[in-house]
Amino acid sequence: MLTLTRAMVDQVIAHARRDHPDEACGVIAGRDGMATRVVEMENAERSPTFYRFDAQEQLRVWRAMDDADEVPMVIYHSHTATEAHPSRTDISLASEPDAHYLLVSTRVQTDEVRSFRIADGAVTEEPVQITP
Repeated sequence: MLTLTRAMVDQVIAHARRDHPDEACGVIAGRDGMATRVVEMENAERSPTFYRFDAQEQLRVWRAMDDADEVPMVIYHSHTATEAHPSRTDISLASEPDAHYLLVSTRVQTDEVRSFRIADGAVTEEPVQITP
């Protein structure tokens, strides 16, 4: 189960809506199994169907997490025209086996937020608990 605060979920949703019609992407840093902060990142592809972290920005973000004794607890991105479910591309590019993969769909006005574990090509949906 992934547990996030309402403020973190709202920030991820706002980022996804702001970047629409392109996919938004970022990470939620964590420590000791607890989410600590949302890090919005640029979609280097600037695409409505694909996202990619800019390599230099990712290096800076990962180093900052290391310095703060944090890990990339959640990798998030949005889908602009499909449901919040990992695509074949998302599955093939998932490179953090310990991370939660949070997807937000901006295809309709209703917020659709779902979390998955992706390891060795296997996708498992998990509940998202939102705390105040």
